[in-house]
Amino acid sequence: MTGLIDCNNFFISCERIFNPRLRSIPVVVLSNNDGCVVALSNEAKALGLKRGNPFFQIKDICDRNGVAVLSGNHHLYGDISSRIMATISSVAGSAHIYSVDECFIDIDTNDEDEYIPFGREVVRRVRRDVGIPVSLGIAPTKTLAKIASRFAKKYPDYRCVCAINNEYRRRKALELTEIGDVWGMGRRLVKRMANYGITRALQFAEWPLEDVKQIVNVNGVRTWNELNGVACVDIDMSEVDNDNQHQKQICCTRSFGQMLTTIEQLCNAMAFFSSMIARRLREKHAAAAGLTVFIHTNSHRTDLPQYYNSAFIPLHEPTNDTMIISEAATNALKSIYKEGYSYKKAGIFITDLFDERHIQQSLFADSEERSRRKKLMQVVDSLNSSVISHDSVHIAAYMPLELIAKSEYRSRNFSTRMSDIINVKTSI
Repeated sequence: MTGLIDCNNFFISCERIFNPRLRSIPVVVLSNNDGCVVALSNEAKALGLKRGNPFFQIKDICDRNGVAVLSGNHHLYGDISSRIMATISSVAGSAHIYSVDECFIDIDTNDEDEYIPFGREVVRRVRRDVGIPVSLGIAPTKTLAKIASRFAKKYPDYRCVCAINNEYRRRKALELTEIGDVWGMGRRLVKRMANYGITRALQFAEWPLEDVKQIVNVNGVRTWNELNGVACVDIDMSEVDNDNQHQKQICCTRSFGQMLTTIEQLCNAMAFFSSMIARRLREKHAAAAGLTVFIHTNSHRTDLPQYYNSAFIPLHEPTNDTMIISEAATNALKSIYKEGYSYKKAGIFITDLFDERHIQQSLFADSEERSRRKKLMQVVDSLNSSVISHDSVHIAAYMPLELIAKSEYRSRNFSTRMSDIINVKTSI
């Protein structure tokens, strides 16, 4: 059997650990630059607020209803996530991390009298040791386990653990699950299914395999098998959108919390973008052959002069080296920067991706230097990963995200920064 552990309202739950006042009131967490809602408590959902709501449109509603508004604090969330995974591993033996708030575990028994109590113990330990409520779905396949975890979260009678362990429960769960809620069913595929009158997971699972193969790709066939109890999905597969399996580009863009006017400020922002881009490339074992940099002013400020431009810079050979990408991005920026403007947004796009294992080196490349730089990037990634912060070790020009983005409502980094450690007041 396979278990899927999913944290309940993860961002909200992280904030509530250190601020008990938030536990009984509606809470929303905003995206980078405080643009829109990315997470809501159940109390906030009851007010009609939804994920994706632009904050400026709901600010009055939040004020009238006493909604606590917080800027996303991803340093805090990342640290709490690492603590959750460590706790799960101490109980279950291993945690196959799927996302910041989800992981799969292996369950070595098919006996319900054993794995249900075991699942409740995992849930209890995470709540006790970390303070985060979680739900656990248990099933023969990962896709069914994802569905089971949704039921464990939705229905209190399950006491946070739901098992799909027989044919009746499998069919009933699929009948109650919309096709768009199935792990691996992308938006385009859901629309395609609607054309055939398929809106429920059970309808898709009962479709003849021969017909399924004519309509969906190989990942869709895997999903069909998983829904029918045949395990065939690996942990590291990406099922976000079956119609867009192979990522064609990587980008990192931000709207600045305050407008930048100098080339030095923009160069520092480019160092941040370059670090993020290079890290993502290394995670995907990919390399970039070139990059595009853009900058533009605030189009909503009609009282200010407007300017937009972009520039493409080819690289001598495909790379995922932070310093090389940063240097190229800075050169591209300098070629388009103009004084006298207030810049609101900038970013980097990479559209030509190569497998780093099959890179044709330049004729004049220094193989020894290239090997040293690769080891350096590996050390940097290892150090940043070990402290759950992607900017602990970075190039000197790097401008931290909190200086780039607007974050008026961000909580303290209670668990990762000594100056932000929680204060406890007592009286004797």
